[in-house]
Amino acid sequence: MESCHSCLNLSTTNESGALHDPSNQSCDFLSFSSSHYQQTIIPVIYFLIFILGFLGNTLAVCVLGQKSLRCSVANTYLLNLALSDLIFISALVFWAVHYLREYDWPFGWFMCKLCGSLTSLNTYASIYFIMGMSIDRYRVIVYPLHSHCSESAYNARTVFNARCVCGVIWILAMLTTIPVLVFRQTHYSVEHNVTACVMIYPDRLWHGMLTLAKNIFGFVIPFLVIALCYSRIRCHLLVSPELVEPDSSRLERARRIAFAIVMAFFLCWFPFHTLSFMGVLQELGVHWSCEVQQVIRVMMAPALCLGFANSAINPLLYCFVGNRFRQQLRRLWKAKVQKIGTKRHDSLSMQISSVSRKLSNTKDTMASLSVEDKL
Repeated sequence: MESCHSCLNLSTTNESGALHDPSNQSCDFLSFSSSHYQQTIIPVIYFLIFILGFLGNTLAVCVLGQKSLRCSVANTYLLNLALSDLIFISALVFWAVHYLREYDWPFGWFMCKLCGSLTSLNTYASIYFIMGMSIDRYRVIVYPLHSHCSESAYNARTVFNARCVCGVIWILAMLTTIPVLVFRQTHYSVEHNVTACVMIYPDRLWHGMLTLAKNIFGFVIPFLVIALCYSRIRCHLLVSPELVEPDSSRLERARRIAFAIVMAFFLCWFPFHTLSFMGVLQELGVHWSCEVQQVIRVMMAPALCLGFANSAINPLLYCFVGNRFRQQLRRLWKAKVQKIGTKRHDSLSMQISSVSRKLSNTKDTMASLSVEDKL
């Protein structure tokens, strides 16, 4: 989340637009420096998330990108979610270096804007891909006939329509990065003697408005839609269990994957959105106690780490919850091993053939020399 990177340890600078307010001066006796753990533990966590998330999401993209799996509506959303997480994870290593260098940004203004934009892109894209999966589960379970036999091609549940929805989500997520591209800049802080990558707003109200927009459109509204879908699904299954298709094992697996991803996203991002919302309320005039202010200040960085960890957790959910994902992964692994074995066998055969030819040539040469000697 772009606002937090500018506020964690540089909150005394006016350009951060963060959780710092003159009214907090009465709570100075509670404040302490959290820079040590932010410069040691946080980078380690970021690097771990980067390694696990990069490997996991790369594997997920390779598996879900197979022709046998990508021709599915549910897997279309999963594939785009994995792509979104992979794009974001690629930028996380830069933020880890940013912490290690005591908030000094050595990568220039372009990478500053790009990394902040990718964070914002993933924040919105992830939740809306999850919302798309939830709506799809709702249509399949509650209206199974209507979703497959709709009179209108635009309302039918097809892979093409799912890809169109994902395309719209990507466009909307890219539009949310515009404020980051405009306001995120590299700024030299004389007080801290670092060139930081921060959000510089023309007015303090911008920070509050953008944070509230992120809370509302990037968390609250999508989750209300998701909660409504799953509550309707639960009521439908309780009232009419006989309407579920007889062979429901595949449907049940897809439902478990979608539900697990939704819960993981909620548990990972709810603390950060709650803390950031409380910070905005403080800026708008709500006076929290000194203890609450300290909790907001200290827990913001761990909450952000927890949110970022969601991008590394999703591939694990595909693997442990999705049986078909594991089957396809094993199939790809066996094919890869067989391919490597075939290459080695071919290479060994070529080497043996080459040695045989050399021996044959040597014998022919020796035979010709013997003939010449006799002559």
